[in-house]
Amino acid sequence: MSRTARLAVAGVLAALAALALAMFAGGAATPRIIPGLPDEGTLTRWALPGSKLAMDIAGVLTVGMLLTATALLPSDKGLLGRSALAYLRGASWAALVWAVAAASTMVFSLSETLGLPVAEVVGGEALTSYASQVSQGIALTLVVLFATALALFSRGAITAGAAGGLLALALVTLLPPALTGHSSSAPNHGLATTSVAMHLLVLSLWVGGLLLLCAHAFRGEPHLDVAAHRFSRMALWCFVGVGLSGLFSALARLTAVQDLFTTSYGVLVLVKAALFTLLGVAGWWHRGRTLPGVAARRPGAFTRLAAAEALVMLAATGVAVALSRTAPPPLDLPVDRAFELLGYLVPPPISVGNLLTLWWFDLFFAVIAALLGGLYAAGVVRLARRGDRWPVGRTVSWGIGVLALVLVTQTGVARYAPVLFSVHMAEHMVLSMIVPIFLVLGAPVTLALRALKPVARRGDRGPREWLTVVLHSRAAKVITHPAVATALFIVSTYALYFTPLFEAAMEEHLGHIVMTLHFLLSGCLFFWVIIGIDPAPTRLPYVGRLLLLFVTMPFHAFFGIALMNMGTVLASGWYDQLGRTWGASALSDQSTGGAIAWAFGEIPTLIVLIALAFQWYRDDERHARRADRRADARAAKEGGTGDAELDAYNDYLARLERNDRR
Repeated sequence: MSRTARLAVAGVLAALAALALAMFAGGAATPRIIPGLPDEGTLTRWALPGSKLAMDIAGVLTVGMLLTATALLPSDKGLLGRSALAYLRGASWAALVWAVAAASTMVFSLSETLGLPVAEVVGGEALTSYASQVSQGIALTLVVLFATALALFSRGAITAGAAGGLLALALVTLLPPALTGHSSSAPNHGLATTSVAMHLLVLSLWVGGLLLLCAHAFRGEPHLDVAAHRFSRMALWCFVGVGLSGLFSALARLTAVQDLFTTSYGVLVLVKAALFTLLGVAGWWHRGRTLPGVAARRPGAFTRLAAAEALVMLAATGVAVALSRTAPPPLDLPVDRAFELLGYLVPPPISVGNLLTLWWFDLFFAVIAALLGGLYAAGVVRLARRGDRWPVGRTVSWGIGVLALVLVTQTGVARYAPVLFSVHMAEHMVLSMIVPIFLVLGAPVTLALRALKPVARRGDRGPREWLTVVLHSRAAKVITHPAVATALFIVSTYALYFTPLFEAAMEEHLGHIVMTLHFLLSGCLFFWVIIGIDPAPTRLPYVGRLLLLFVTMPFHAFFGIALMNMGTVLASGWYDQLGRTWGASALSDQSTGGAIAWAFGEIPTLIVLIALAFQWYRDDERHARRADRRADARAAKEGGTGDAELDAYNDYLARLERNDRR
């Protein structure tokens, strides 16, 4: 048996042992069985977590293989090398196992839900109904479909771009089961859902990357030093992401510190945290000790420590599965429908003071704001250290955009937006028409192209090269076309609010995130076309930009007028369930929201006009200086001054002077 096979067997045994111990510690292995009540049986009790563990390991391996092929191993002008292609074929088989494990998990989950042995639920209509109507069943069905698609498409991919698309699909496939577990029923389900999703994505990249790096080293494949250094840089970010997301996930479920020591759920959280700390120490040792050995062609030091680290990671995966099977500590929650929907009670009557003081922490947009601000600042600092200048105005503009994003997603605005349509509309307007303007004027793509270093290996692709490829891609040309960008900006607004999509997005935390993110991205795309400083596939002349602005903005005014004249309440089912007893009626508040949409368009229009006037003036100046330089160069070659009219006038004066002398 090869070393890779031995590591795989040892990893599976470690994960199974950790799962068994954690299930006994958490009580899931020995539940209290009450005579007369339905019981799924011992087979389901153990096979369900086992199938979930197989599903998680297969998913992590699929992500790890695709990550290694896409980003860790070097490519040659976008084409994958021999080792990367082999990992794509391996990802195809791992994805197939993933799909089978998800299907078996569905069967055992139905057995547990109905309290019936597996033999009584297989082949009946109950399984079909569970897979198509229950949220957990639908989530597992999506995993089966997406994993099967990964298994099929991975066999034909040969480019880094195709592998990157498959990696994105694999990461999406990880999410559905996690978003329908304990997180969806936690009191602060918004924080719990976001933290679980982030935790799962970052952890899969970290664990999957390390497992494949170990296999790569054991097999003696080339480019280990390149892959190890790239993974080391990524692993640091993964370590931070796993730690923060795990912390927020625990905070969403535990009400007191003593729950960590007095409940089975808390004890398992501590065990997982201890394993996480051990992995952090191993990563620090890798960075300081083993990577220099890999660079010196001594992979043995790396493989020994990496193999031990991989076993700890798989053991942590087993503990995580057992943690998902352990009930969180009971909470004394108010019997209130609004609390179930929002994660908090309906706030008091709206006022300026409440908007400024009743902050609501949104982890998703807090992470986005931190990344936007931190990465931009890092780019500016790198340019400054290199001696290059970066316009202060662009930095200030970016800072204003990030600050506005924080103000509408973290303050009382975020708390009142789901309750009052008028506040929601104000948030929508700021996210789609104020924040994007300042972010676009910050020229982040130009900063990234100047700050990122080119990849050391010729023909390979690093972050800078990937950014260039995306900018020159056919998809970028289509999506940044003025007609497409304008249609997304306008049509999506009407399609959202005048269809059932709005109510569906309000009822699900994930739907609310997608809706809010769409506001931000569609606004950035539209204003990038009009006032963007960054390089873009399609550039309109300034007159065309003005016309596009003046044609687009009235549609928002028409949208506001339509809202003001409506006689029915949008998403009435959502607002009725909240039971708000103060303030204007839902219809009157909706009319106020329409008035906000109607009047708000003047603010971004004014800002954009000022920015366009300044850009147009600067562009004319650049063209004039360029023309002067060309004229000067031509004159230097011909012996003139470079200005035809001035040369003719000087010749005229010279002739007059000669006539006077005669």
